[in-house]
Parts: sequence; C-alpha cells; structure tokens
Amino acid sequence: MSVDSRGDTIFLVGDMPIEEAEPLAALLLASSDAIIDWSQSRQLHTAVAQVLLAFRPRMLGEPADDFSRRWLAPLLPSHEE
Repeated sequence: MSVDSRGDTIFLVGDMPIEEAEPLAALLLASSDAIIDWSQSRQLHTAVAQVLLAFRPRMLGEPADDFSRRWLAPLLPSHEE
C-alpha cells in the first residue's frame, strides 16, 4: 500500500495510483490536522493530486517527481510554515 498512517503523519510511498485517492481522502477526513510526508513518493495520479489540493494538508519533505515538485508543491502549505 502506498498510503501509510502513523500517528498524525500520513506517508505517501512510491507510485500513487488512482486506488490510493480514496484511502488518502478517508485518512484526511479522519484527521484534519494530519501532516503528509511525500518525500518518498514518486508519481502521483491526478486523483491523488486532486485530494491533496482539495484538503490542502501541511506537506513535509519534497516529492521525487518533477511535476509534483514544480506544480503541486507551491500550491500546498508546507509543514514548516
């Protein structure tokens, strides 16, 4: 599974296919103050990106893929903010 939750942190690991969008949304609904660590993520399906844009969780780390780093990261709040 690419979505893993430990405490208040949700980890996105590896490729994030469409099947991960719903579990990610459920975790974010359950914990509105969750932090997403996407430093181990690679390619995110657009459905996963839409979940992140809809919930706007605080993000930790930097994603590995260029698209997420260039286009998604500037739109999402950083954990350091």
